[in-house]
Amino acid sequence: MLPQIGWAQKYRLRWKRRRLLWQSLRSRHQLTSLNDRTDKIRRGDILAFTTLRNEITRLPWFFRHYRQLGVDHFLIVDNGSDDRSTEYLLDQPDVSLWQTHASYRASRYGLDWLTWLQMRYGHRHWSLMVDADELLIYAHHDTRPLQDLTTWLDQQGSAGFGALMLDLYPKGPLGTQSYDPDTDPTEVLNWFDAEPYRAQRQHPVGNLWVQGGARERLFFAQIRQRSPTLNKIPLVRWSRHYAYVNSCHSALPRYLNTAYDGPGGAAPSGVLLHTKFLPEIVEKSKIEKTRRQHFHDPDQFGSYYEGIINRPDMWTPQSTRYAGWAQLQKLGLMNAIGWDGLYNT
Repeated sequence: MLPQIGWAQKYRLRWKRRRLLWQSLRSRHQLTSLNDRTDKIRRGDILAFTTLRNEITRLPWFFRHYRQLGVDHFLIVDNGSDDRSTEYLLDQPDVSLWQTHASYRASRYGLDWLTWLQMRYGHRHWSLMVDADELLIYAHHDTRPLQDLTTWLDQQGSAGFGALMLDLYPKGPLGTQSYDPDTDPTEVLNWFDAEPYRAQRQHPVGNLWVQGGARERLFFAQIRQRSPTLNKIPLVRWSRHYAYVNSCHSALPRYLNTAYDGPGGAAPSGVLLHTKFLPEIVEKSKIEKTRRQHFHDPDQFGSYYEGIINRPDMWTPQSTRYAGWAQLQKLGLMNAIGWDGLYNT
């Protein structure tokens, strides 16, 4: 249940949502279509929306993972890649691709562009919003595709599905490992922090705010309030009237935020395996520190980039070795899904 708010706050949030939608509508002029295959989208298809830049290392496994889960079509905005990502994406038969060289930060970190595509193509579709370094898993995802999950969510009258973003990291100094893009990144990034995580509801939108984990422990121990937000609502039966407010950490209308109530909560949930710390992370951090595109106030996060550039070993004796979804469910980092009545209507 979300905390009650007064009529004045409801009015302000309604206008905020409309303002975000209008802002996204205007952002369409920044996008150039490179390959529009949206005529292949059919009723009931599950869509994935992604903004990326220079992710050629992650793309092979990203597509393998989400195709196996059952994504039917990918709508991707390339923000000026120069590492062959664009050429790779143009070769994918289930990808519609747009490109822009506009500011990622000024577009609400790509959210304006993706919201426009969701308005245009995602209406009434179950839509997944994920970054290239995020792999969604959920209970029995290895045998139950997304179509089963979305069918079950429809039966429950649920409009969304939440997840914890779980930072995976290697053992040993960052950047010293080797990685084959055609292999599962969890073979290299096979450790995580099982605890602690803390959560609170934000007023007035009602979104959950989860923090903690490995990045906070290593890079934000002295300024915990600035550590990354770890909750997302990545899967939503989309409506052109919806809007994400801050990445997919929060959404409007407010009731969408009830889809996730955090680690140890009651709502069915998954985990986004965060593969940020592949060996390329050190060089990427040097570039992103200079580009200044990933934080509202980049000057406050210079030490974060420096911490990564210094190649720390994120592993500690308290680290937990990743062993799959059942382990994460047992640890309370994802919640069970009531599959038993899936096809009973």
